[in-house]
Amino acid sequence: MVEQNTEVKLKQMLKEERIQLWNPPFSEGSESSRHHMQELAERFAPLLRLPVPEVSGALEAVRQQALSRGKGNETFRDTKVATLELLLPRDCRKDAKTKSHLETRLDVLVQEVVDRIGEEFGLKCIKLILNGKTLSVDQPLDQQGVKNHSKMMVLKVSDAEWKLQLSEEEEKKKNQNESLQRTQKGFQILSERDGSEDSSPFLEIADQRGNPLKIPPEEKKALILAMGFHEKGRSLMKKKQFDNALCHLLQADQQFSRCGSALLASVDNFAVLQLDVVWCYQALEALSCLDDGRSRLQRAEDCFLRCYGERQQRLLMIKGNTGREEVLFLRLHLLQSLLSYIEGNDVQARHQLSKVETLYSRLCLDSEKMAQLMSLGFTEREARLGLRACEGDLQEAAVHISNQRQEREELKQRERKRRSRRSEVISTLTELGYSRRDAARALHHADGDVDKAYAILLDSSGSEEATSNNTEGSMEQLLYLGFQRDVSEAALRLTGGDVQSATQLLLDNQGVLSSELLAESPSSEEPSTSSNQSTEEDSELVNEVLEDISRHEEDYLDLTLEEESELIATMKTYLSRGHTHTV
Repeated sequence: MVEQNTEVKLKQMLKEERIQLWNPPFSEGSESSRHHMQELAERFAPLLRLPVPEVSGALEAVRQQALSRGKGNETFRDTKVATLELLLPRDCRKDAKTKSHLETRLDVLVQEVVDRIGEEFGLKCIKLILNGKTLSVDQPLDQQGVKNHSKMMVLKVSDAEWKLQLSEEEEKKKNQNESLQRTQKGFQILSERDGSEDSSPFLEIADQRGNPLKIPPEEKKALILAMGFHEKGRSLMKKKQFDNALCHLLQADQQFSRCGSALLASVDNFAVLQLDVVWCYQALEALSCLDDGRSRLQRAEDCFLRCYGERQQRLLMIKGNTGREEVLFLRLHLLQSLLSYIEGNDVQARHQLSKVETLYSRLCLDSEKMAQLMSLGFTEREARLGLRACEGDLQEAAVHISNQRQEREELKQRERKRRSRRSEVISTLTELGYSRRDAARALHHADGDVDKAYAILLDSSGSEEATSNNTEGSMEQLLYLGFQRDVSEAALRLTGGDVQSATQLLLDNQGVLSSELLAESPSSEEPSTSSNQSTEEDSELVNEVLEDISRHEEDYLDLTLEEESELIATMKTYLSRGHTHTV
């Protein structure tokens, strides 16, 4: 990171003086060119407040990059073979300062590149990320935006050492693709449930006060999938599995893109996701994904502004305080400081870091106050969030936590009453002769209005009766023509109930259907084993993904700030270099 900062500054200085290191007298590799490079280092070192040897090494790195890039451009122009820069996983990098490259045509499938990277670097299961998007293995590179000199992030999707201890079947179940597929399938099932079935878990999207939101069905499905992938990703981040987490977070980002802009402007989930993606970038030391990281932080900042208001007045009106959400701004400014430093903008990096330190001093809690609140029976999470909400005031925090507990209990009571009343209405409808399932669905579509639900059931019964009468009428026509009942039933099933087509089918086969045709006819008495098995698998998937959803609505705000503290210390060390060194 220090090297990146120095190199960016040098490139800017070279650009201002119109010095091109890939041209003579710097590119010759002779004693004269080395002398000119040394003169540059001695001239730039005082301006950067860095030792001459360090500046000399950085200048040489910049020169080599320029020569390599020029050679790559020439090769691509002559042969159409592109040079791609690979950001490998940390444990696969031989030297942190040495960059890895791969030469390939851009019209080849991504799978071919994945295979080559796997062979050259000993990686078994990987994904390629370009500008925050996962590349599809079954499409060519150029069709997915890959160009000459593109930077691609290589993500491991499994732990090789751990997998060696597993059987082939267990390995298949544990790999990242399986995890992504199971997560998507589980939340897909949940997104299609509407709460009309009493015994099935379902998800309901609510506002910051816990009130259900009315969202168009398709948008609701996309939002549930997005939030589901996000929750899974955050769960993996807590376990420090940042490779796997990033895969899930990028899937969440893809699902959020299917939601309407009006919806995204009204919730902070999208902003928090952008922060989490960039946090994974820094944890994986992948901040050479600079453009994507910068644009994500800008989207997060814009989204917070829309959701919380100019001075967080909207948040203050809804929640009564802003202390808990300040951890999000701390992380935002810390990542902005880091990116500014990597871009060589130390002034902006210091400005952002000063905001971070101010927030950190306000959010870093007194351990004694934490202990006192926990001795009153509050959880560590409640104590932390309560103290931040009340700016460290112990008495106010205790009252605040108690009020929150009461509000949650009142919300649960309202939900219990709603469910109890709903159950009573369903029972009333079942007494009229309708099945409990049909009554529940009708009540759901009627938004709880019993009269409307009854009307829906009446309409449905009339439609089913008409269908039944039509089927019986068709059967009577075929029997009147002299065909056997069982053969007539099969013919009607094969033709979708069309009596004319069924008649023609029977005439063509002289009133006898072959075993092949009968096999194609869907029987109404087929065993439901596959259906039961599917239901059991669905339940297993749903229960699996529900484990990753926090039961506390403010879990995403409950940061201990330990990781942030480490990064703050690192940033202060980086930024002190230029100030403390004298030449």
